[in-house]
Amino acid sequence: MYTGIPIIAANMDTVGTFEMAKVLCKFSLFTAIHKHYSLEQWKEFASQNPDCLEHLAASSGTGPSDFEQLEQILEAIPQVKYICLDVANGYSEHFVEFLKGVRKRFPQHTIMAGNVVTGEMVEELILSGADIIKVGIGPGSVCTTRKKTGVGYPQLSAVMECADAAHGLKGHIISDGGCSCPGDVAKAFGAGADFVMLGGMLAGHTESGGELIKRDGKKYKLFYGMSSEVAMKKYAGGVAEYRASEGKTVEVPFKGEVEHTIRDILGGIRSTCTYVGAAKLKELSRRTTFIRVTQQVNPIFGDES
Repeated sequence: MYTGIPIIAANMDTVGTFEMAKVLCKFSLFTAIHKHYSLEQWKEFASQNPDCLEHLAASSGTGPSDFEQLEQILEAIPQVKYICLDVANGYSEHFVEFLKGVRKRFPQHTIMAGNVVTGEMVEELILSGADIIKVGIGPGSVCTTRKKTGVGYPQLSAVMECADAAHGLKGHIISDGGCSCPGDVAKAFGAGADFVMLGGMLAGHTESGGELIKRDGKKYKLFYGMSSEVAMKKYAGGVAEYRASEGKTVEVPFKGEVEHTIRDILGGIRSTCTYVGAAKLKELSRRTTFIRVTQQVNPIFGDES
């Protein structure tokens, strides 16, 4: 049973870093550590930060080498009890079979699996051994799946439908992608998400991965999708001939310490709860009414600095 705050740093190599985890665990937030750390790096982090291990998930794709590395990490560091099985497209028999294999090998661990956007597939993954389903195809700030493939699902609708399906089977969901401000995080919880995963909102900080760039007296950090050309060149030798890049690379203005952003997010959500009369986060979805609007904020003075 997870007892922290159900906000998760995404398992992207610019966000799901050990440096990020050190700060987030102080606030009882969760980090899905990206899959590109070596076993030695995991061991070093675990020995120096034992208190953070209950707020971490080890991530894995679905390749043979992924399973091997996951096994090594979880055997070497038994305090890590969460597994994040992450693929861009959770709609495949191969993914379901891989999930079943991981569940068989690690019967006591909590498994997050995704990404999907429909109730039927949420049910399939829960019945195949997943505890928490990652929901979202295309909403991420550096995701170009909808543009490149025409495939996707509006995130709020996906969360509502998938939450219903998951909760009917005593499962849970993560709303993954689409948040650009604390209000979006609150809305995801209001729509029924049990956890909210953040990428872009946590990018650009001291603790984020990515190269720091200085230009014209300003600082930026690189942030890119894990299906982008930059990521695939870095980890797979380039984009395979049979597919297209489904992520973009952006320069995010440097935001400094992530602690300030975390406080801003948590303060916003606390205030949400007071506005709608929710005594705790779990109550938000029962206290929320969504209304369709054409404009959410007053833009007269532009963005706040």
